[in-house]
Amino acid sequence: MSAPDPGRPRQAPTTLYDLGRTALGELLEHEPSYRVDQLWDGLYGQFRTPEEITTLPAALRRLVSEAFPPALAMAAESVTDGGDTVKWLWELRDGAAIETVLMHYPATATTGARNTVCVSTQAGCAMACSFCATGQSGFQRHLSTGEIVEQVVRAQQHASAWPERRRRVSNVVFMGMGEPLANMGGTWGAVRRLHDDIGIGARHLTISTVGLVPGIRRLATAELPVNLAVSLHAADDALRDVLVPVNRRWPLGELMEACEAYFEATRRRITFEWALISEVNDRYEDADRLAALANRLQAHVNLIPLNPTPGYPVRGSSRNRVHAFSQRLRDVGVNTTIRDTRGSEIDAACGQLRADHTSTPVHDPRSVR
Repeated sequence: MSAPDPGRPRQAPTTLYDLGRTALGELLEHEPSYRVDQLWDGLYGQFRTPEEITTLPAALRRLVSEAFPPALAMAAESVTDGGDTVKWLWELRDGAAIETVLMHYPATATTGARNTVCVSTQAGCAMACSFCATGQSGFQRHLSTGEIVEQVVRAQQHASAWPERRRRVSNVVFMGMGEPLANMGGTWGAVRRLHDDIGIGARHLTISTVGLVPGIRRLATAELPVNLAVSLHAADDALRDVLVPVNRRWPLGELMEACEAYFEATRRRITFEWALISEVNDRYEDADRLAALANRLQAHVNLIPLNPTPGYPVRGSSRNRVHAFSQRLRDVGVNTTIRDTRGSEIDAACGQLRADHTSTPVHDPRSVR
């Protein structure tokens, strides 16, 4: 069976953040050349809207604003974790909807404070992962580079106003709505803009995928060695076919070969994401299969207690089971962390983003066992 086909996605409207310097120069062709630099610095150096870039004449600010209104209109904002986690529901100019999450992490003994933005790359998702609310809601269209970048800009504008928090967005994870590697043009365009123009280093940019092998192989040859996170969730094909249907197109053998090629080319440690589902993928034999794959690639494992979503008939693993599973991995040398389920109260945690707030009941994966 082939991977889910999104069909012919609608074309995203062009936004100001889709335009490079050359295109901005054409837009401002009757203005002095330094106006392009002023506009560019205002957008990407100061994170201002065109109306706020006071180095530009008022008439020019008005022209740019009217020609390119914001791509994202805030429909709702939710805050939790004492203000450290914020989720936005955005309505796009064609009526599609997406979500973005901004998370502040205070400094620890080993790491500095950081602000991480989780961005969406598609409106909806065609991958149909059974436990993911976005996958349950279906696919609408790809996002443009500008629509992805504007999510970071809007998050940065919010972070700049945060009291007693680090002001700069330091990390961007492509883990929101959609499959980033199914929208390679928009995703990689955003990576380049974030890296080259906003100044976020490649080691602070992470692309997540459910296992699109051609996309992983393209990343292995890309000029920027970004981080790769693979949503694995099962280490045998029978179960993964149910949890992550794209596995039927690119089974684990092919996926691991692509991951090996990526690791060899970039020397960046891969992360395996594993949502722990009670009585589905949280047994010791599951941990042993996962350990074999992780040790083969020197991969890091990120365990995620399953977050509740409508339409999914099972629950996340208990706290005791999560820690037992983690210890089983660590006992055989796998570098393992348990993800903090930030934002679950506002449906902002992993697997919960579902901008249209609808879902379709799915098959119970326990029947595979």
